[in-house]
Amino acid sequence: MIVGGGKSVYGASIGILMLEAQFPRIPGDMGNAATWPFPVHYKVVRGASPERVVLHNAEGLLDPFIDAAEELVSDGCDGLTTNCGFLSLFQDELTEAVGVPVAASSLMQAPMIEAMLPPDRRVGIVTISASSLSDAHLQAAGVDLDTPIVGTDAGEEFTRVILGNEPELDVDAARRDLVNASSELISSHEDVGAILLECTNMMPYAADIARATVRPVFTMESFVTWFQGALVPRRYRLD
Repeated sequence: MIVGGGKSVYGASIGILMLEAQFPRIPGDMGNAATWPFPVHYKVVRGASPERVVLHNAEGLLDPFIDAAEELVSDGCDGLTTNCGFLSLFQDELTEAVGVPVAASSLMQAPMIEAMLPPDRRVGIVTISASSLSDAHLQAAGVDLDTPIVGTDAGEEFTRVILGNEPELDVDAARRDLVNASSELISSHEDVGAILLECTNMMPYAADIARATVRPVFTMESFVTWFQGALVPRRYRLD
């Protein structure tokens, strides 16, 4: 058997563009490599702090993200994603620059989720910062501007630690913040039939949210797993 080369890295089809941060990345977090049942390849975008990306619209960071994306593709990645839902703003520019499929934001799942729900139900979004999630972010991801949105801003732990880039996290307190925000979402909007988590750091709490709200919960994990399944389709043995 003869095999071909051409890449520097093999076996990691998904490349993940990472913010530069120091907060804990617990199991289930997108930035914890043990979260994934398949190999991934990371690239940290220097200067892309959580505060700068979320609260300041990633101002001045497009070129660094494109440079990092091009490196991942050059290394051998077949598709790219990012670890912040607010980077929907860069979806078109990244796709145009690198020439491979890009799934920049968990928010891109919203139209697909809506299509799966009954006519009297709609998707609702939980975000790390409701005040910062603008129409521009939503439009870039194809999200209906009337979509219900609740943030974890009012919580005691999650938003403060992640956006403040703090070195310690009270996981139980963060879980309460996520469950409380999700419960507020469905109590304020009874027609919400599914919950979409904007923030990739919310992934570890999806099961807790689903249990508390009795709603399906979509995350960046569900999105990237679906994405990777297309890049590397499962091969079945036929006996």
